[in-house]
Amino acid sequence: MTATSRIDWAGHLARACEVVTAALPVTPLVQSLGLGENVLLKLESFQPTGSFKVRGALAALTEVGRESAVVTASSGNHALGVAWAAQQLGISATLVVPVSTSSAKLASLRRFQATVIIHGEAYEHADRHARSLATGGMRYLSATSDPDVIAGQSTVGAELLAQLDGPFTVVCGIGGGALAAGLGMAGSHSGRMSVIGVEAAASRAMSTAINAGQVVPVQVGETLADGLAGNLEPGVITVSLVSQHVRRIVEVTEGQIAEAIRYLAREHGLIAEGSGAAPVAAILAGAVPVTGLTVAIITGRNISFETLARVLQNRVSPR
Repeated sequence: MTATSRIDWAGHLARACEVVTAALPVTPLVQSLGLGENVLLKLESFQPTGSFKVRGALAALTEVGRESAVVTASSGNHALGVAWAAQQLGISATLVVPVSTSSAKLASLRRFQATVIIHGEAYEHADRHARSLATGGMRYLSATSDPDVIAGQSTVGAELLAQLDGPFTVVCGIGGGALAAGLGMAGSHSGRMSVIGVEAAASRAMSTAINAGQVVPVQVGETLADGLAGNLEPGVITVSLVSQHVRRIVEVTEGQIAEAIRYLAREHGLIAEGSGAAPVAAILAGAVPVTGLTVAIITGRNISFETLARVLQNRVSPR
């Protein structure tokens, strides 16, 4: 019996739906004719923190309760979600982020009452430090292995199933895999929704782990999709979930991500960070052919003005 098979996923998903539905409005779907008449954009960038990750944070912290202080590690958006949810629920939160965290996300984090610690050059360094702090009495909240976080992310899929009729494909960015795993489980019993994950070519931790059958270190390059970058934490449960529930994983280059950011700004007036634009990048590049109703999830908008200006001025070298 695997670790994931011992989890009452039906219970976690049902409770997360109740919590998220009560606290957050349904995010809109808009048609993107430039990608074809069958392509819709799910605008998770409209969430109060600018990212879908507030869903998982809210679901998890509701289960934690006010008696527990929490600590987590993040490249930015998960930390923002935890900060927002903790402030709403009156929970003490410590957020450990790496030096590479974007200035836009750091500025947003500092608007909340949570404690922010900048530690390490990469996500895995911040993660190790957060785990060490948890030994002092705080509860460590994993962005990728906490069942309630994953269940919270699954509510994106539950919304889509309510918003759409018939079969459809969901395309989402994939880093640690909580969103892809949650979407896959949300759609597993309906038979109507299939999931395709999109990695940044500069950081292919999930596909590497699935191919190897275990988490293995990968080289992580500089990428616009900082929310998808970094190695996986040891023992992460999303690898088996993604392997079971995600149809396939594709990759996109930095040039393709930059073009998707420009496309969303030009055609829709939308600001998207690199990880949020990755699904559109995959469709524009033909890595995900559109053969039926397809939904690209715009997961976040938290990109620094400096980076956005550089991308819009086409000052990003394609790789």
